[in-house]
Amino acid sequence: MRHVITSLLMVALGTTALWGEEQPAAPPTDAAAATAATIPYNIPEPLDKVLNEINSIGPYQSPKLSLKYDDRYAHTSDSVVPFGSVEPFIKHFLLQMEYTGAGRSIPEPEHLDTVKIGFVGPIMAIASVATGGMSHTEALGLKMLQGAQLAIEQANAAGGYHARQIPFELIVKNDNGLWGATGTEIVNLAYRDKVWAILGTVDGANTHIAIRVALKVEIPMMNSGDLDPTLMETNIPWIIRCVGDDRQQCYMLVDYIYRKLNLERVGIIRASNRYGRFGVREINDGSRRLGRPVAIEMAYKLGTEDFSLQLERIRASNVQAVIHWGNAADGAMILNQMRAMGMTQSYFACDRCLSDDFLKIAGDNAEGVICGYPWNPDRQDEKLDAFRAAFRERFGEEPETYAAHTYDGVNMLIWAIQTAGLNRAKIRDVIAHRSEPFPGVTGDIPLSAALDDAGDVFLARREGNRWHYYSRDDLGIPKGH
Repeated sequence: MRHVITSLLMVALGTTALWGEEQPAAPPTDAAAATAATIPYNIPEPLDKVLNEINSIGPYQSPKLSLKYDDRYAHTSDSVVPFGSVEPFIKHFLLQMEYTGAGRSIPEPEHLDTVKIGFVGPIMAIASVATGGMSHTEALGLKMLQGAQLAIEQANAAGGYHARQIPFELIVKNDNGLWGATGTEIVNLAYRDKVWAILGTVDGANTHIAIRVALKVEIPMMNSGDLDPTLMETNIPWIIRCVGDDRQQCYMLVDYIYRKLNLERVGIIRASNRYGRFGVREINDGSRRLGRPVAIEMAYKLGTEDFSLQLERIRASNVQAVIHWGNAADGAMILNQMRAMGMTQSYFACDRCLSDDFLKIAGDNAEGVICGYPWNPDRQDEKLDAFRAAFRERFGEEPETYAAHTYDGVNMLIWAIQTAGLNRAKIRDVIAHRSEPFPGVTGDIPLSAALDDAGDVFLARREGNRWHYYSRDDLGIPKGH
């Protein structure tokens, strides 16, 4: 509680410590100063110091480790910062949450045959009210499963869990779209299957339920497929995300559309589910803050094949560009119907539309489409090349973004288990207090104070029958400006 009170005081006083500084930029005064001196911020601590600290404390002590403090949340550009020029009394999500429980004192079990890691993802189609009928994310979940399987198999080929010389085992559960069932699967993984960490899932609503159960059972949960910006805003210290979220991709699109292309009127067409609704929220907010509010926003039900009603209303709004947020097949059908109606507006989309399914349906209409994307798969990287080769050999196809990010997420969990041993709290600690970005096949993964992937996101443009990837530097729109 002392740490929390001090942290809130620091934020209220406008403290803006930067990464790598040993002290806050504006230290608190008077009575708070002595207390704040006991809490280090943004000090890159060697791994051996982290291990010594978490291994030496008692069950009723918390480790004295540096906490991350970000100067701004999610790389928000100055032009789209909430409240404009008004300084808020409290800024959330800038200070890393501590885990102050007694979990670090739980000893390792004596007899184990395998080290289990849980996987929860949509791998079988189901029908439910929560998904609006039939589920639509199995293609993504199956790719995630492939990435997880490859990471586990490679770890076992390298000797498994080194401290015990036993293999890792992936325990797979289907995320079936029912909130209660998803929570039950987390309980089963934690208590019945006795996994040490969990990776999952895709659907935003289900993931929110899952991480709250993970908080109760105190188990690390890595996410590589849910790009819902609000996922990390729960401030649950057990959740880590290894993929750039929709908020950062929306900021990238907003900056490009308005600051680079100088467009005035934009329309949105999106799925009428949580993914579509929350995915475009920052586009709406950013557009309004730049004085160019979204002209029209239309939603469609999952499974729709005729989008003429939505597109007629968008055309009547005289927009210069259309942004789609939803699944790939829907995005391609919308694009084809736009072009058939004579609508020539620029077409922007979310990362799900950068896929083979989108290209198969859209055909030549895909030329010129621009998508937000959480990484650059064209970069030169030996790790990425080796991953691609191994994935092709194992599954007979090229990996895509959900497979690649899940591969990174499982490897982060494996690294943490190898490093910290078989203790869930310590597994969480070494990830949360890692001072260097994790070297993934999707790129370096630096974690923010909210334990979100704070790495670069990109825009992908379809040109000459292939995707070309552009960073903020490539486009001349740097972060934070």
